[in-house]
Amino acid sequence: MFVVGPATLQNISGVLEDGAALVRDGVTAVDLSEVTELDSSLLAAALAWLRQAKESGHTLELAHVPDSLLTLAGLYGVGDLLGLGAAPGH
Repeated sequence: MFVVGPATLQNISGVLEDGAALVRDGVTAVDLSEVTELDSSLLAAALAWLRQAKESGHTLELAHVPDSLLTLAGLYGVGDLLGLGAAPGH
């Protein structure tokens, strides 16, 4: 799955729903390399997708995570929940 364009409060509802449907279908990776703008809404969506995948009994990998999202995760103290360690741009 690719997240493309902005992922902010203005459009996160659709991004979250689209991602949730794909996670239900068994997608195993989310590529964030095409995100052009983000805020903490994307962090919340990513955590929701990871939780949903875990509850469904499979894993979900976040790929090409923007440094700004890692910074937000660190500020909120949820970086470990992303499963990335401290590797910017994973």
